[in-house]
Amino acid sequence: MSGLLALLDDVAGIAKIAAASVDDVAGQAAKAGAKAAGAVIDDAAVTPKYVHGFSAAREVPIVMKIARGSLFNKLVILLPIALLLSAFAPWAIAPLLMLGGAYLCFEGAEKLWHAIAHRHVNEPHLVATPEGGAGLEEERVKGAIKTDFILSAEIMTIALSTIPFDDTIWSKALILAVVAVGITVAVYGFVALIVKADDLGLSMAERGGALAGLGRGIVHVMPGFMKVLTVVGTAAMIWVGGQIIAHGLYELGQHQPYAWIKGMSAAAAVALPAAPGFAAWMVTAFFDGVFGLVIGLILIPVAQYVVTPLIGAVRGMLGAGA
Repeated sequence: MSGLLALLDDVAGIAKIAAASVDDVAGQAAKAGAKAAGAVIDDAAVTPKYVHGFSAAREVPIVMKIARGSLFNKLVILLPIALLLSAFAPWAIAPLLMLGGAYLCFEGAEKLWHAIAHRHVNEPHLVATPEGGAGLEEERVKGAIKTDFILSAEIMTIALSTIPFDDTIWSKALILAVVAVGITVAVYGFVALIVKADDLGLSMAERGGALAGLGRGIVHVMPGFMKVLTVVGTAAMIWVGGQIIAHGLYELGQHQPYAWIKGMSAAAAVALPAAPGFAAWMVTAFFDGVFGLVIGLILIPVAQYVVTPLIGAVRGMLGAGA
């Protein structure tokens, strides 16, 4: 009897350890997901455009195809790369984060610049293909998955940077997998709701009754909501990108502008004792955003006059060699 009780006590102890591990994984995954907010919001803001122009019946299937491609990006390609980096080149995580942050700043600043200049952004993957409707759908899905890969790489790298260095490789793998699945389900579930909101509103309005007014309201509100989502996504890209670069510079020994921004946020917290946390966060986000916008505006001509011609030249050389 005493042996059975001892066994049950051991089982209970193992269960407690397992529960604590699950709690730790969930906590680390939530922390990583929150830190990746900028890329996540932009992912949600960008994706709905890929179903524009298709019938209502094809909208959710297209979103699901993109979601499957996103999961493949995160779990099959990026997760093993992240684990290899953590095991053999942890020094590369900060520079890669900064590179991803620079991309976020560039994308956000470019969107803002085009909005101010009223310029049309060329998106060749949204052009119809000779195969007709099916070809266009596949082309758009491929374009969405390519865009998702860049954002997913940033999300997974940010997630990796939040995991304690001394965690086991299995713990890191599990946390990254939870982040990958959780963020993908949240983003593309939200996108599916967005793209079907108009249809839901129209259906409610056509049925009449007490919900007809609500349905008309949904149809009326959705275009403005999409514009707000785009603005929020752009702002989040610039803010998070600036934050990543500033923090990366600090880790590499360049304490500015990170230290100055931290000092300003501390001063704001003292100046607003009723809500010190909110004041500190707002000031930090504002100056991270200003820094990110400056970086992004600097990168626009670099991308236009250096990176794009260089890529074109390399492609030309490869094509000539073939």
